[in-house]
Amino acid sequence: MATSILAACGGETDAPPGVSMPTPMEYEEHTLENGLTIITHEDHSTPIAHVQLWYHVGSKNEREGRTGFAHLFEHLMFQGSGNVGPEEHGRIISSAGGFANAYTTDDVTVYFETVPANYLETVLWLEADRMRALDVSAENFLSEREVVKEERRYRYESPPYGDVMETLYRSAFDVHPYRHMPIGTMEDLDRATVDDVREFWETYYVPSNAYLIIAGDFQTAEALDWVRQHFGDIPPGAEPPRVAVREPARTGERRIPVEKAVPLPAWVAGYFIPEDGHPDSYALMVASMILSEGRSSRVYQSLVYETELALEANSGASVREHPNLFFAVLIMNQGATIADGEAAMEAEFRTMMEEPVTDRELQKARNQLRSSYILGRQSIEDKAGALGHAAVIHQDTSTADGELERLLDVDKDDIMTVIRQYLQPENRTVVTVEPGGAP
Repeated sequence: MATSILAACGGETDAPPGVSMPTPMEYEEHTLENGLTIITHEDHSTPIAHVQLWYHVGSKNEREGRTGFAHLFEHLMFQGSGNVGPEEHGRIISSAGGFANAYTTDDVTVYFETVPANYLETVLWLEADRMRALDVSAENFLSEREVVKEERRYRYESPPYGDVMETLYRSAFDVHPYRHMPIGTMEDLDRATVDDVREFWETYYVPSNAYLIIAGDFQTAEALDWVRQHFGDIPPGAEPPRVAVREPARTGERRIPVEKAVPLPAWVAGYFIPEDGHPDSYALMVASMILSEGRSSRVYQSLVYETELALEANSGASVREHPNLFFAVLIMNQGATIADGEAAMEAEFRTMMEEPVTDRELQKARNQLRSSYILGRQSIEDKAGALGHAAVIHQDTSTADGELERLLDVDKDDIMTVIRQYLQPENRTVVTVEPGGAP
């Protein structure tokens, strides 16, 4: 028998008088006997339904020497299944006036469809068919592998600075699989076999590793009947292996000099920070907003407008399921040196370590966060994404609403504390890029 948890997230959220806060989402959470988790959110404002199927597998679940599989699978999932022909999945959705797509990250692979509400069961049937009987043929594999290789050329190898972040991650991480990008390497894509891909599908594309999010204009009881009908008899699969390795603590700075055909020098640094949901991650996100969110931010004002050292200057917390990096990026202006830019960026960090941010800066960051959350609850796709992230990454669906309060609770002392703790030279990897070499 399926288990059911009714999670009504209604009620008042603490906020200053007169300040608008996002409306808490109401949802139900159910689990089928085969392990598939279903989260439903009814929204009858428009006759639209949105479905997201989250598989808890991303590039960090790939073995060394077999990178790029998670992203390759995103492509293969549209190439046919037991009752659906190649690319027919997308044609069925578009013929109904809907839209379908997918994305892959370090931690998850997500497939999603938006359709008229009366096509909801069709979408559920399509997703169940490819979970049950994906066509992992040699022909499909070889064709999509070439598509992914071309995507790598376009996104990473052709742009002047396209592979700099890849160099940073490969240099910063020694043992954790975050060291490789979701796109994978050409060498690993070339050595992959169709049997490797089938093994990946059988291991990770199982109900017990999947989360089905349904949002929009439907009745939950009817939708759950459809889910049971189409997904209920799919075997649960074994518990997939999880990444247990953790990156050792860093005790000294690493520097990687690179010379390549770029128009201007660049400086990129990555500082190790804790995982998504860690108490310090919220203060780091607020700090990154004050440092470089928009053209009025500290870093942009100082390095781009005032000193004119950089054409581009930004920083941000890359918060993931496991500890990741707080990155800082500078593309230097004509005539400016990397050393000048690095000193200026370090000065901005040092100021935040020694002096509290201003009331105006903190209030601006809070306003931006509140606005972002409100805008991020306007569409059923946004709401489904928030529920999926909370359920899969946090393993706690209630955090879909609770995180905003944690961000708004960050104060000046919290910001100074995390900057002092994490943005120190001994905790970072630096990639410097100097113009030179063949294009």
